[in-house]
Amino acid sequence: MALKIIDHGSFEYQQMVNLRLEILRKPLGLSFTPEELESEKEEILIGAFEDEKMLGCCMLIRADAQTVRLRQMAVLNNLQGKGIGRALMQFAENLARDRGYSRMTMHARASATGFYEKLGYEVRGDQFDEVTIPHYIMEKVLY
Repeated sequence: MALKIIDHGSFEYQQMVNLRLEILRKPLGLSFTPEELESEKEEILIGAFEDEKMLGCCMLIRADAQTVRLRQMAVLNNLQGKGIGRALMQFAENLARDRGYSRMTMHARASATGFYEKLGYEVRGDQFDEVTIPHYIMEKVLY
């Protein structure tokens, strides 16, 4: 499996949009607006690949000088639980550290908090709804 930063607008980026749409949005009856996709030009886009096929993805957004926010983590349904998400998280954390960030935060779906807790993330605050489903703010200090 190869992990890499992908370019906005590339073929790999289109795979990323399609994967996120299938895994994260369609099950909720949602899609992406052109404005949402356009705003991703400034974000660090990360993909996990086997040959040319995208297996999983996530993105990082600068929150402030010390903090980066993880968004849109998705792994193909039939490959969840096989270490792809863990590998994506390790790659994202290393990238964040290399770029000088000391903390990573996210809005984690309530159903995914156990996954992130195993990786050292902690829930901060109360549950809230985002994209129609329950979420928690989670964060981790990057050493």
